[in-house]
Amino acid sequence: MAVYLVCMIAALAGLLFGFDTGIISGALLFIEQGFPVTTIIKELIVSSVLLGAMVGSLSSGRLTDFYGRRKVILIISVMFTVGTLIASLAPNVETILIGRICIGVAIGIGSYTAPLYIAEVAPLKLRGGLVSLNQLAITIGIMCSYFINYIFHNTQGSWRLMFAIGIVPAIMLGIGMFFLPESPRWLVKQNRLNDAKNTLRYLRKSDQVDEELSEIVKSFHKAKLSEVLAKWIRPVLILGITLGFLQQVTGINTIIYYAPTIFQLAGFEDTSSSILATIGIGVVNVLATIFAIYYLDKIGRRVLLLTGLIGMCLSLLSLSLAFQVDIHTYYLRWVAVFSTFVYVISFAFSLGAMLWLLVSEIFPLNVRGAAMSIAVFSCWFWNFVISATFLSLLNAMGASSTFLLYAVMCILGFIYCYYKVPETNGVSLEQIESNIRRGLPVREIGQPVLVPEASLKKA
Repeated sequence: MAVYLVCMIAALAGLLFGFDTGIISGALLFIEQGFPVTTIIKELIVSSVLLGAMVGSLSSGRLTDFYGRRKVILIISVMFTVGTLIASLAPNVETILIGRICIGVAIGIGSYTAPLYIAEVAPLKLRGGLVSLNQLAITIGIMCSYFINYIFHNTQGSWRLMFAIGIVPAIMLGIGMFFLPESPRWLVKQNRLNDAKNTLRYLRKSDQVDEELSEIVKSFHKAKLSEVLAKWIRPVLILGITLGFLQQVTGINTIIYYAPTIFQLAGFEDTSSSILATIGIGVVNVLATIFAIYYLDKIGRRVLLLTGLIGMCLSLLSLSLAFQVDIHTYYLRWVAVFSTFVYVISFAFSLGAMLWLLVSEIFPLNVRGAAMSIAVFSCWFWNFVISATFLSLLNAMGASSTFLLYAVMCILGFIYCYYKVPETNGVSLEQIESNIRRGLPVREIGQPVLVPEASLKKA
C-alpha cells in the first residue's frame, strides 16, 4: 500500500531524531581531545541540541498549521543538512554549538510533525502501528549512531565524520517528502476539498473515500488557547506534562548521551571498548521497542509502564551499589553493562513507548495538537535540564549518588503512574473524550463503559 511507503519516508525524521541525539555520546570523547573543553562546555555541546529542540517544539504547532505538514518536514530536512554541515566542519566549539542548535530546532519540530503527519495519512485500523513506526525509527537512529561511533573511532577527525553521516538520511528525507502528498486533514483545513479527496484516493487506493472525507470535515475545529487550559481538560494536560517530566528525570538520556563516559568510569579504559559496549545499548533499545509495539495492544499500557519503572529502578540501584562498594574493576564494568542494558530495555517498553502513545490518546480531538505540543515541550525542557547537569552531578555527588537519585525518581514515577495513568487499551478516542468531559478521575478515563453520573468523583 502507498500509505506504508509514505509513513516509512516520514519516519526518517524519527531516525534523524535518534541519530543526532545519540551520535554525541561517542563524538564527545574525541571533541574533548581536539579542543580544550571544561565540564560545563561538554554539557553545553550535548544539551545545545535540546535547547534548539525546545524552541522547535514550541513553534511546531503554528508552523504545521500555516505551511502544512509536508512542507514543514521538507524544511526540517534542509535544517538537518545545514546544521550537520556546520557542526562537522566547525573550526571551534562555538561553531559546533551553532550547528547542534540548528539540528535541535529541526528535531523539536520533527518530533511533533512527523508523527502528526503519519497519524493524519494513516487509515484508522493501522494508525496505532504506523504512528509507533516513528518511535521505532528513533531507536534505530540511536543504534546506527552507536555503530557509526565505533566504525570511525580510530579515524583522523573522527567526530567530524560521525556528525557528517547524518547528511545522508537528511537528504533522503527531503527527496522522499518532495514526492509525497500533503496531509488530507490539513488540505481540508485550507478548504481544498478536491485535493483532500484525491490524496485519500491515492493513499487508500480506492475511490470510496467520501465517508472518510466527510468525517474529517465534521471533526475539523480550530482550538483556542483558552480551550487547551479549560478546567475539564486540565487533568489530562497535567498528566501529559508529568509524563514528559518523568520520562526525562528518570535518567534515560544520561545513558543515551553519556554511555561511553559511564562505561569508562566503570573500567572500560579505552574509547574503543566503551563505544563497543554502547552499541549493545542501541541494539537492545530497538528490540525492546519492537516488543512494546507488538504487545502494547495485547498486555495493556499500564502493565508495561509500571513493570518498566520497576525494572528501571532496580537496575539504577544496582548501578549505584556497584559504584558505591568500589568492587574490582573487572566485575564493576560488567555489572555496569548488565545494569545499563536492563535499564534501557525497561525504559524502551515503558516510558519510551508509552509517552508518545498516551499523549496521542488522552487529549480530546479539538485540542490534541496544541496539548501535544505542550507535553512535547515538557519532555524537551526536562531533557535539557537533566543532560545539562549530569556531568556536574557526577563531579559533585559521585556516580553512586547520581544513579541513586535517578532511582528515587523512578520510585516517585511508579507511585504517580499507579494512581494517575489510565488504561486506554481497546477504548475508542471518542469514549476517552466523553469520559473526560463527564469529569471522571484521570485514571478512569479509559473505562469502556460510562459509569452512572452519581458515582463520578472529582479528577
